[in-house]
Amino acid sequence: MPSDSRERPEVAPPPGVQHDYPLARLTTVRTGGAAELFARPGTLEQLEELVRWATAEEIEVGVVGSGSNLLVADEGVRGLVVKLDKDLAEIELEGTRIRCGGGARLPAVAARAALAGLSGIEFGVNIPGTVGGAVRMNANAYDGVLASVLEWVDVVSPSGTERRAPDRLGFAYRRSNLAPGEIVARASLQLVPAEVAAVKATLADMRARRKAAQPSGIKTFGSTFKNPEDARAEGRTAGQLLEAAGCHGLRIGGASFSAKHANFVENHGDATTSDVVALMAEGRRRVHDRFGILLEAEVQALGPVGLPEDWRSA
Repeated sequence: MPSDSRERPEVAPPPGVQHDYPLARLTTVRTGGAAELFARPGTLEQLEELVRWATAEEIEVGVVGSGSNLLVADEGVRGLVVKLDKDLAEIELEGTRIRCGGGARLPAVAARAALAGLSGIEFGVNIPGTVGGAVRMNANAYDGVLASVLEWVDVVSPSGTERRAPDRLGFAYRRSNLAPGEIVARASLQLVPAEVAAVKATLADMRARRKAAQPSGIKTFGSTFKNPEDARAEGRTAGQLLEAAGCHGLRIGGASFSAKHANFVENHGDATTSDVVALMAEGRRRVHDRFGILLEAEVQALGPVGLPEDWRSA
């Protein structure tokens, strides 16, 4: 609420802002309620205008990318939710660089690089998220990590747009220092020349490895917990710890841990976000009881999802 108790007139939102927009359809797990306000900015100027307006109106801003690592609160999300579109989801080649919008899908970036004979982002073919989300999470897979090829990002915040190099993003395992309300609008990746056939072969191999190891064709949001750095894990992944703790196929309400990969949550059609959170809590409790390890949630949240603070590291 404003510190000044005097009433002030509301300013009309910029063009394109919608009310009560259902968000479940924009997530891969298909749970959650509606956004109070929703917009699809297609240019940097439109995104800046939306953020300026929301800041002036004291409205919180959230972002939906591919929705592949996201839980939306069942009761919905207060404030403005944006999904980057058009120019802010484009992929462009410039020599050995790929310039892309924060809304560009990482698998599409990897495929475009392969066609151009550029190597360094192959691992992105198995990360079903956007470039902006990948930057926020310092995405990594199959020995590849985004920070190793990232040249710069343009970050939009209430103070405007700022270009930041990777050394200013506080990258660590599956995290960055991007604050809530800061939005990755554009990014530049510096890649290296390679044989087209070789890069395509690598993509095919990575796709096959993912298909063999992880569930597909289901409603899920990907990895639920981060792989622990705790020595007591003895090198085991979060999925292996969950399996050993008896979580394979464990179900609460309409949600269960996958029988194929215990670190994936499946929505059997009628799951709520509350079901998913309860399932995560039970899985985390079992791993802690069995191994003394506290798993850290990897999934992001929009709205009052109820993920306890101690599920996340500082």
